[in-house]
Amino acid sequence: MEPKSGIFAKRSDLSLQNHFLVAMPGMRDERFARSVIYMCAHSDEGAMGIIINRTQQLGFTDVLVELGIVERSQTIRLPARARNIAVRSGGPVDRSRGFVLHSGDYMVDSSMPVSEDVCLTATMDILRAISMGRGPSRALMALGYSGWAAGQLEAEIAENGWLACPAVPELLFDAEIETIYDRILASIGIDLAHLSYSAGHA
Repeated sequence: MEPKSGIFAKRSDLSLQNHFLVAMPGMRDERFARSVIYMCAHSDEGAMGIIINRTQQLGFTDVLVELGIVERSQTIRLPARARNIAVRSGGPVDRSRGFVLHSGDYMVDSSMPVSEDVCLTATMDILRAISMGRGPSRALMALGYSGWAAGQLEAEIAENGWLACPAVPELLFDAEIETIYDRILASIGIDLAHLSYSAGHA
């Protein structure tokens, strides 16, 4: 499913936008086992999110070089913040397309606010800005995204596939990617060893 503008435009009171979606032990789709997804949009028309706890072998500097934003010989001069950005595997849809989740202190015309603190930008403008040290204070990049058609996510939650909880920016942009799954569960008082196969909202 391609992200549609309507997904962002018709958020309801029951929307999971700006929530973490945490895969339950009973997740049937192995592509999402132990995944944490940051929900960028959720409406009657569908949902779209980014997996934040799976990394690509491709680094951020590799992306900049492949897109022709910098020369390979220039990567040593990039700001440390740019060199340290990990590229995530955002989901199984459109894996060649890049998305940047970032703090709200940077916005361009193509940026879509997800919350007061977080925006989503999918154009090269933000990559250039980050490479020059003029980008957002916090950012992560992902290739691909996770998408659901209308009613599909709700059905998966009803089938005990996901647990949803409000997102915390500090965890969203945390560099310790390998432990995010356990720490998000711990942050809402859930011990994975005692986690049942039931799901819902925290």
